[in-house]
Amino acid sequence: MLKVNGKERDLSGKTISELLVIEGHKETQVVVELNLEIIPKTEYDTTILADDDVVEIVMFMGGGSYTII
Repeated sequence: MLKVNGKERDLSGKTISELLVIEGHKETQVVVELNLEIIPKTEYDTTILADDDVVEIVMFMGGGSYTII
């Protein structure tokens, strides 16, 4: 199990790209933080999620604000 935006999810073994598809997000519209480190979009296909990982998916909004989704 890992945490995605504060919710426990059974997504161990999936890549960040797969997670974004499951969650309904486009890679071009979000930033992903994994265990307090921002992951470059070029690594979404190769970064595999593991038990106890903490993932935050953030979407930037107009006006310079952001929201955790």
